[in-house]
Amino acid sequence: MTKERLEAYRNNKTEILSLDYILNNRWQSETMLGNDVILDYSKGYPIPQSIVGFDQEKYERLQERDLKRKERLEKECEEVEHYVEGIKDAQLHNIFRMYYIDGVNAVNQTEVAKMIHLERSTISKKIDRYLQLSHKSHESHI
Repeated sequence: MTKERLEAYRNNKTEILSLDYILNNRWQSETMLGNDVILDYSKGYPIPQSIVGFDQEKYERLQERDLKRKERLEKECEEVEHYVEGIKDAQLHNIFRMYYIDGVNAVNQTEVAKMIHLERSTISKKIDRYLQLSHKSHESHI
């Protein structure tokens, strides 16, 4: 697990909520209206006529794209949550949980440090040290 993936968790959760809204409400959007031209031969020669309607192909294409993105983000978030839940050390588990998982409302390291009565620099060092050790441990298993 990398620091970048952990830090992306907050943005991913926010984007999942946004995608949920879009997926459920896209059909109401004016952007789903499309127009096409047909040729009207009622007078014996072609007269272009514009028709406007719901663009089903565009709707399905965008829904599929956004659904795939949402599923990928959800998988990424599950992996981050599983990683944090797997931290055995209680203090480290709390630090990671508060800062990366529960910190969706932008809890920073200073606030985490106040909550668990440590210095901010200690929080940063513990996070970096644990990530380095887990990365080395992962490399040795490969």
